[in-house]
Parts: sequence; C-alpha cells; structure tokens
Amino acid sequence: MHRTLLSPLAAIAMLAIALPPAFAGRYNRGVESVHQPVVQRSDYVLDVPGDGLDPLASARVGQWFDSIALGYGDRISIDGSVGGVGSNRDIAEIVGRYGLFVSNGAPVTEGAIAPGQVRIVVSRSSASVPGCPDYTQASQPNFTAAASSNFGCATNSALAAMIANPEDLVKGQSARGSTADTATKAIRIWRNAEPTATNGLKVESTKGSN
Repeated sequence: MHRTLLSPLAAIAMLAIALPPAFAGRYNRGVESVHQPVVQRSDYVLDVPGDGLDPLASARVGQWFDSIALGYGDRISIDGSVGGVGSNRDIAEIVGRYGLFVSNGAPVTEGAIAPGQVRIVVSRSSASVPGCPDYTQASQPNFTAAASSNFGCATNSALAAMIANPEDLVKGQSARGSTADTATKAIRIWRNAEPTATNGLKVESTKGSN
C-alpha cells in the first residue's frame, strides 16, 4: 500500500481551501488597522449684500446662524469673488458673538453669486469610522497571525469622536511660531495658572439638610 505525503505548503493550501470564509478572509498581518476615520464636510451658504449689512440683513444672518446651530468646530469664510467687501466687518462682528472667527479663503460652492453680493460659507466637518465595531471574524482559530476584524475600532473611533477639528485628520494645523514654542505652550499655561485654592477651598458638608 502506497501513501502519498503532502508537502507542508500543499497541506497549508488545502487547509486554507477547507477553512470557512470567516477564517479564510484574514489578511491584515500588519499593525495598521483597516478601520480608519473618514472625514465628511458639509457646506452651508447664505448670500448677503456686499456693501454692508443693515439691521434687517444683520438679523437675518444671526437667525441663519441659529438655524444651523453655529458653534465650535465650524469654519466660517466669506466668498467675495464677484466684488463687495463692505459686509466683511459686519459679518465678522456677528460671527464674534458666537466666539468664532472668520477664516481666510472660502471653499468652492455650487451656484453663482449675484453681482454685489457676498457669500457666507459655513463648513462643518465630522469624522467617523465606518464598519465599526466589526465582529465578522471569530478571534480563534487564527492560523495566519493576522489582526482581528475589530482591530483598531476602539482607538480610531475614540480619536474621531474627540478631535476638535476633524479636518486635522486630513491635513494638520500649519506651524505657528517655532517648534519649541508649540512644545512648551501647555507647560507655560500650567505654570502661569492660578492655583485652585487661591481664593480658599470650598467647604463641603456630609450632613443632610434639616
């Protein structure tokens, strides 16, 4: 009786064919997760007179900001490509009431701007990690020492949720000052801050109210 012995490579190949899809689909053997944050941006636009805002137009801009819930993380810019910059100061003043600033350079938006008008553009970005959590593959057996299907979901989802400006995931902030200034900023703020007990410690009582 003759027996045919399979080479190790042939045995592994046959085993891979016999594995169910959940195990055969393992392919990520690196340390980089396949689940990466995806940044999406939405632009909101409002056209206003370019020669200055009267009280009615100013109220309209403020109501529009309220309707789109303007807040921290939004980027506000003014497109005055067809002329008219008299409204820029008025718009900046309204934006300042929300604790924000007008940024330089407006993104390209759909629709033509009428002559004598300027366009206020509010860009709002969000970050998420599609497909997470991902438990499509069981953790064992793992014959290829590959990363699990859910690898990286927790870390990258937390990063997407916590980052102040999602666009920083696409392109980081430009340098402001020297590298040493940036590195020591947090330490300088901590050292210059007033101690929490400067005005006395808050007294708390464990006794209930009578």
